[in-house]
Amino acid sequence: MEHMTHYDVVVAGAGPVGLMLGCELRLGGVARVLVVERLAEVDETIKAGAINTPTATALDRRGLLPDLAEVQRQAMDHFREFRRVSGGDGDGVPPKFAGHFAGIMLTAGFLDAADPAFSDAGPAGDVGLVPQAALERILADRARELGVELRRRVELTGLEQDDDGVSVTLAPTDGSAPESLRAGWLVGCDGGRSSVRKLAGFDFPGTPPEITGYQAIASLVGAEGLGTGWTATDTGVYAHGPMPGRVLSVEFDGPPADRTTPVTVEELQASLRRVTGVAVTVTETRSVTRFTDNCRQVTDYRSGRVLLAGDAAHVHSPFGGQGLNLGIGDAMNLGWKLAAVVRGQAPDGLLDTYTGERHPIGAWVLDWTRAQIALMRPESHARALRAVVTDLTRTVDGTTYLVKKISGVWQRYDLPGSHPLVGRSAPDLQLADGTRLADRLHGGRALLLDLTDDAGLRARAGAYGDRVDVLTTTCPDRPELSALLVRPDGFTAWAADQPQPGVPQKQEDTLEDALERWFGTPSGLGDIAAGGARRPAPQLS
Repeated sequence: MEHMTHYDVVVAGAGPVGLMLGCELRLGGVARVLVVERLAEVDETIKAGAINTPTATALDRRGLLPDLAEVQRQAMDHFREFRRVSGGDGDGVPPKFAGHFAGIMLTAGFLDAADPAFSDAGPAGDVGLVPQAALERILADRARELGVELRRRVELTGLEQDDDGVSVTLAPTDGSAPESLRAGWLVGCDGGRSSVRKLAGFDFPGTPPEITGYQAIASLVGAEGLGTGWTATDTGVYAHGPMPGRVLSVEFDGPPADRTTPVTVEELQASLRRVTGVAVTVTETRSVTRFTDNCRQVTDYRSGRVLLAGDAAHVHSPFGGQGLNLGIGDAMNLGWKLAAVVRGQAPDGLLDTYTGERHPIGAWVLDWTRAQIALMRPESHARALRAVVTDLTRTVDGTTYLVKKISGVWQRYDLPGSHPLVGRSAPDLQLADGTRLADRLHGGRALLLDLTDDAGLRARAGAYGDRVDVLTTTCPDRPELSALLVRPDGFTAWAADQPQPGVPQKQEDTLEDALERWFGTPSGLGDIAAGGARRPAPQLS
């Protein structure tokens, strides 16, 4: 064993979740991070076409918002082209996309954009049309900048864990000799058919599939006979657009006999004809995938020194685009916690909060997608219920409720503390110096925001100077706030308001409690100056 190559953490899978986790581990101070991937290049297969608000916010907090905005600009150009060839206005501004629920389109005109739930994301709230492959390329570039070792054309074929770590076997896809290496921790981000999950013996209960779905970018003859957007028919549901050549069909005839074989032109064409009733001809597929609504979730995201994130931990149908976003949230939550454990600075039980915080959100996503399947079924009871839900989407309250759920702005963790911000993603505060809170989180460290120039507050945080940055400033737009402790993943761990005359202070959880709970035992005064000087963030090459 002493002759093996050793890593602090090995991550199986270089999709967006594995790459995001690798970046978070490096920002958290983990020296040796290896990400392994079976594929030779970024997977360009059509998958998720958008990101939600928590994902956009997380990436904004790591300095990636300009890259996302550029990808969205290109996606909007493709959308305009589809509108032009479909007979619409290709030159005007496309209507704001509010999303869909079970293929029922949500109209932005019914959305109450002034709802407070949408107010805290800052400019990240305006970014959403980011396809999965584009995000994967952005994260691969960032991982290399941060020093993540990325090894492609290898797959994990064996693991054996003990009290001190995990022995991993990697097999090159060219058939050459396998390699054994040693890791302190192993994280499976290797998708819905995860080898890590199977080899480690995770329990994976859930509900079986009932659909076969196809999504493709294809060259079509007769596409003018298809509706645009989502359409329910007597045999299933299909979608056409919003990009040229993009089609999706869903049939309720059970799962496919074999999901591993490539989808042929004939198979896709037959499904489209059955569902749409249009004699469309598929002449070529540029990207095509087959999917089901298999819906499962591991009971615990950790087994000893092996953890799971993304589709390895939970699978469900792709409707509503929740899978990619759920996985990015897993990576953000796990990254800083596992890094603290690797550095020996984690309080007892910190890693257990990963399952405690992320499992409930994953369970909600599974039920959210199950509900959509129920509304898509081409039978009389489901179609009657679909008509009722459609009526609800034509109201402000109905659309706003659904968009809040789809966008993810409702998500919060059940954390100790009575302040309404605790457990929520921190608001993207506009600070007095012209920066935003997101700008101050690029380095991946926790941040104590001192908004009243409180030397005593800074002194209490000083002993955590190696783990928590302190910034003294003001926030003109939120004068009621006096301080905010933000975890590395951007969630509020503690907050306090300015005292109000005649209003008793309700502070059940102190700053000291929160610091010790999330960052462990104080180590000394660190490098936080009395004036609130911030330790420089890691420099990106």
